[in-house]
Amino acid sequence: MIDRLEKEVEMLERHLEVLRMVIDNEPIGIVKMSNETGHPHHKVRYSLRVLEEEDLIEPSSQGAVTTDRTKEFVEELDEHLEETIGKLEGMKLGEAAELSR
Repeated sequence: MIDRLEKEVEMLERHLEVLRMVIDNEPIGIVKMSNETGHPHHKVRYSLRVLEEEDLIEPSSQGAVTTDRTKEFVEELDEHLEETIGKLEGMKLGEAAELSR
């Protein structure tokens, strides 16, 4: 159960790393991103596809570029992550397990 969550978090981390590279280096291509991140081409390509489906990037003849929606997403990202972290913190059972002893 937790393994799946960890894999999703790792994938999200990769997507955000790719997005950060597009923001900082646009336009940028798959080969450069793969070389700089160490992620295989197919994983970078998948992250680009996910980001494109979310309308955060778009392809150009020189490589991936940001969209009008990217800035809004980045501005709201920290708040969404904090909410998710709060939910995860609330799921801890450590204190409940100690109280039942």
